[in-house]
Amino acid sequence: MFWTIIIFLLILSVLVLVHEWGHYFMAKRIGAKVEEFGLGFPPQAYTWKGKDGMVWSLNWIPIGGFVKLKGEGGEHRGDKDSFATKSLPARFAVLFAGVFMNMVAAAVLLSVAFGVGVPTIIEGDLGGAAIVSDTELLITQVLEDSPATLSGLEAGDRVVTINGETFDDGETARAYLQDADPNEMINFLIVRDDVSQQIEVAPSYLEQIDQMGVGVALVQTGTLRYPWYVAPLKGAETTVYYTKEIFVAFGTIIQGFIGEDSPDVELAGPIGIAVITGEVAAQGIISLLQFAAILSINLAIINILPFPALDGGRILFVIIEGIRRKPVDEKIEAMVHNIGFLILIGLILFVTFQDILNLL
Repeated sequence: MFWTIIIFLLILSVLVLVHEWGHYFMAKRIGAKVEEFGLGFPPQAYTWKGKDGMVWSLNWIPIGGFVKLKGEGGEHRGDKDSFATKSLPARFAVLFAGVFMNMVAAAVLLSVAFGVGVPTIIEGDLGGAAIVSDTELLITQVLEDSPATLSGLEAGDRVVTINGETFDDGETARAYLQDADPNEMINFLIVRDDVSQQIEVAPSYLEQIDQMGVGVALVQTGTLRYPWYVAPLKGAETTVYYTKEIFVAFGTIIQGFIGEDSPDVELAGPIGIAVITGEVAAQGIISLLQFAAILSINLAIINILPFPALDGGRILFVIIEGIRRKPVDEKIEAMVHNIGFLILIGLILFVTFQDILNLL
C-alpha cells in the first residue's frame, strides 16, 4: 500500500506540474506577474523565492497545485504586469493553457505506450503500420447462470483450443461456437493462473441472447505497437477518443443526478484513484502510462467545466466581461470563486468518505 500511495502521488504531482506549468508559461508570455507557483494546497511546508521575486512552494495537502497571478481576482488593474490588465484573449490563453498541457501530456504518454507496445483487443482495422505480437484468445465475459458459468469457465481465462481446434482471431472462434452442434459437448482447453485445464460445456438456450449457446464472450488480445513515426498520431487519435468517452461519462453522471435514475458510473476520490493506481501498476509500466494519460484527460475536462474556482469558471467570467464590455465586480467574482472552492472541497471529502466505506 505504501508504494501504491507513492506511485499515485508521483503521477498526480507530475500531471499537476504539467497543468500549472501551462498557466505559468503562458502568464510569462503575456507579461503577467506570477506571485506563487505551488505544488499541493496550503498550509505551506517549504517555500523559496526566485530571482524574479516569485515564491515556489511545497504544501502539505498533496492533491493539487496552483499558480497565483498578480491581479487574478481583478485587483491591480492599473499595473502593467497585472493579469487583470491584460486583454481578454490573453487571459483566456493563460486560463486555457493548463487544460491544453494536460491534453498534450496525455497524447505524449499514449504515444510512448504505442511506441513500446500496448496490451489491447486485436480486432478490426488496426492500420497497415500496426505491429501485433503475443496474441491470445481471451474470455472477457461469462453470462450469469449460463452453461459456461455452471461448468466453471471464468472471465480472464485464456482459450488454447475449442474441441481441439485453434483459432487465429476472435471472430472465427465466435462463429465456430455459434455454428456448433447444440446437442454435443464443447471442450475448452484453457489456461488460468498459468495452469492448463480442460472444461466441457453443454450448450443450452440462453434467454439473454435468445438462442442456443454456452454464454461466453471471446476476443483476441495481444500487444499492439506502431513505428515511431506513427505512434504520435495514434497517441493523439486515442486521446481524442478517450476525451469523447469521458465527456459521455460526465454527461451520464449529470443526467443521473438531474433525472430520477442514479448514474451507472462510480465516482472515485483520491483514495479510490490511489487504489486503482496500485491495481494498474501491478499490470506493468505500459498500463500505468495509459492510466496516467486517462487521468490527465480527466484533469483537463474537470478543469474546463464552467464551475467557480476551476479554470472553466474563470474563463466564464472572462467571457461575461467580453459580453458586458466591463469586468465583473472583483468582490463578487472573489465570493463566487470562494464558494465554488468550498463546494469542491466538500465534494472531495464526500467522495473520499465513500472511498473509505468501499474499502471497509
